[in-house]
Amino acid sequence: MSDLEEYDRKLFRKDHGNSCPGLVKVDFYGDGKPTLALVLITGNGAQEKAELVVARQFGGNWMTTLLDTAGSSTPVVWRQKPGKYTDVYANKTIRATKPAIVFCGYESWAILYAWTGKGVDKVWLAD
Repeated sequence: MSDLEEYDRKLFRKDHGNSCPGLVKVDFYGDGKPTLALVLITGNGAQEKAELVVARQFGGNWMTTLLDTAGSSTPVVWRQKPGKYTDVYANKTIRATKPAIVFCGYESWAILYAWTGKGVDKVWLAD
């Protein structure tokens, strides 16, 4: 929470309570294996960027996948229920059959990521 601006903290708490804005447990692949979506902040000042990473446990090992990067603000992440999602311009629709991940820079952008069974698809919920 301390990485977020006060206004962004209030927005996140309103919708997600005391959850961590940078880490969420999510059954993204629909297989019940421990899976986490996390935001990693790297660099300093103008070189700072955020990375959205999905970490999935296989036995004693964790496999990580970089889904996206952002550089303008400190984004947050949360889990979204399966469902039909249409992008902000109504040009693209995806049907998430498993829980999805939202990567969001408040007051700027939000992107939903869903596992298709073959890969990751995304739609822009806000731009």
